[in-house]
Amino acid sequence: MSFIEYIKESKGELAHVSWPTRSQAIAFTVLVVVLSVATSIYLGAFDALFTTIIKKFFVK
Repeated sequence: MSFIEYIKESKGELAHVSWPTRSQAIAFTVLVVVLSVATSIYLGAFDALFTTIIKKFFVK
């Protein structure tokens, strides 16, 4: 298969893709950002907690 054939077939396959609407794309992007921020806050809180515990009991 030549490169040109590959590009033509790829373009044909992309025509069959069911792309999200603009509102769906925005909603999913907001969801990913919110979940990422929530996860980072959750992990940061546990990191701070465990750091405090380690310093209190093991570092003098």
